[in-house]
Amino acid sequence: MKIIIGSDHAGFSYKREIIAQLRAKDITVTDVGTDSEAPVSFVPFVREVAEAVAAGTYHRGIVLGGSGNGEAMAANRIKGVRCALCWNVETAKLARQHNNANVLSIGERVIDIRTMVAVLNAFLDTPFDGGRHEERIRELDE
Repeated sequence: MKIIIGSDHAGFSYKREIIAQLRAKDITVTDVGTDSEAPVSFVPFVREVAEAVAAGTYHRGIVLGGSGNGEAMAANRIKGVRCALCWNVETAKLARQHNNANVLSIGERVIDIRTMVAVLNAFLDTPFDGGRHEERIRELDE
């Protein structure tokens, strides 16, 4: 699996932890920034992640910020992206099962690191239940 990840300054700390988690699972990960906790706009990083996933260059993407809301909104502006803002395991599982989410948004200021790791694993490990939801996904991608 190939994953692309990007964050603003408010998600930087969790981004480093996620990259370590992914590499420990032998998942190929590309980090598009930011590279510090110095304040920056999330928009260029999220756009790069979303466009790469929509193009099929990466299987999935991960975006991070303070709340994850702005990142999810920006990612979902790109056709073909189904970005889910997840704050617990259940939301991550449902996003994958029912919506075939291909980008995960996480807010570093709203969930603790232990929960973040569990959300990440649910996003990685939960398959899409295509049969019942395939038509809805086609509508989202139109």
